[in-house]
Amino acid sequence: MSIFRNKIILVSSAIGTLIGGTVLLKDRMQGASFEKNVRADGKVVIITGANTGIGKETAHALARRGAHVYMACRDMVKCEEARKDIVLDTRNPQVYCRECDLASMQSIRQFVKQFKAEQQRLDILINNAGVMRCPRTLTKEGIELQLGVNHMGHFLLTHLLLDTLKLSAPSRIVVVSSLAHTRGQIALDDLNSVKAYDEAKAYEQSKLANVLFTRELARRLEGTGVTVNALHPGIVDTELMRHMGIFNSWFSGLFVRPFVWPFLKSPLYGAQTTLYAALDPDLEKVSGQYFSDCAPKEVAEQAKDDRVAKWLWAVSEKWTGTLTGTAAVS
Repeated sequence: MSIFRNKIILVSSAIGTLIGGTVLLKDRMQGASFEKNVRADGKVVIITGANTGIGKETAHALARRGAHVYMACRDMVKCEEARKDIVLDTRNPQVYCRECDLASMQSIRQFVKQFKAEQQRLDILINNAGVMRCPRTLTKEGIELQLGVNHMGHFLLTHLLLDTLKLSAPSRIVVVSSLAHTRGQIALDDLNSVKAYDEAKAYEQSKLANVLFTRELARRLEGTGVTVNALHPGIVDTELMRHMGIFNSWFSGLFVRPFVWPFLKSPLYGAQTTLYAALDPDLEKVSGQYFSDCAPKEVAEQAKDDRVAKWLWAVSEKWTGTLTGTAAVS
């Protein structure tokens, strides 16, 4: 009996050591934190996809710093639940839920119309929402969903808000991209993935589009007092991975996820570079850059292609209807 008891103690000790080591490893993998005590009192902020994951943590942190936060979300039930949590914890009542479905240009335009009726300024726009590796689906306008939400929807939203951002200068636009942009290619002959669809390639294309958009917009905004920067938040444990089989199957839950989990950032740490790009005083005049772990990083060579950036801009104007003169950028 004593031998059996000793074995149980040894196994329990080994399990405890393994768990402790795993937790320690995860702590070390969380990356940099934005630790500057920068207030955002009275600043008006829009965050897309703010009801969950990185977006919610970003909204929470900015509300705690005194900002007026507009949570632009598709799901109003989840948005309201998140808003209540944030208000209860921060005691900041200036947190608002507003419907904005980035897969519908009509919804985006309606959101902007309502926002402008309520606010005369916009200090920070955070293009955070996204979808990842989903089955081929189309937006209301027939655009492949990953390109449509991650790039085109934010392209339109940003354009419609640029006049307000300019009037509020110095102001900032923050674009949440991904390290996946380094594997991306803009399919000049099949941008909408009509001829062929690969969920990973479509995601990588949309994230490359984020960086190309950021760099081209920064060029067009020179001298306006409005800056725009892109970032990689890290590999973060959020709902964004829900379409990836490796993370949502029964098998992975038992045998894969426990090994991957230590290397995933929590949403709290995933939001740190967004906060850095949105708030750090040292970045007030920095534009067209790309950050990771609260520091500048080089982008992939294909993200520096100005010819492709201009081509994508022209196509984006056409597909979003901003080519007709409603855009706030020439």
